[in-house]
Amino acid sequence: MNFKINIEPPTVTAQEKGVYVRGGRPIFYEKVEVKKAKQTFLWYLYQNKPDKPMEGAVFLKTTWTFKPRGKHKPGEYKTTKPDTDNLLKLFKDCMTKAGFWVDDSQVCYEVTVKQWGEEPGIEVTCSEIGGKE
Repeated sequence: MNFKINIEPPTVTAQEKGVYVRGGRPIFYEKVEVKKAKQTFLWYLYQNKPDKPMEGAVFLKTTWTFKPRGKHKPGEYKTTKPDTDNLLKLFKDCMTKAGFWVDDSQVCYEVTVKQWGEEPGIEVTCSEIGGKE
């Protein structure tokens, strides 16, 4: 399965939690920006979800293309934050919720690319690669 989400990829990550203290204990919460990114991902992912969740081992490739800023040129790799693992955490959680697979632990082989390009978006390729439990 292949599809592209035509948006400027959000740079917020699931790790960006807010915190406040109540009764001497820290209370963590999801920031508004993270909630918006999650809603955006889910809106696009529900439009592209498979008829049934994938089973067994899954291959996932994502290419995150960001509009060039400053000295960056289209086609160059994006070597600034956020880190690829942080980008993927929220996205894979949303893919789980949208029904691409039962759990994102099924993703056994993944490739992630961050780059600069004139057409921002997130290209997604995913498929079952066997190895059912």
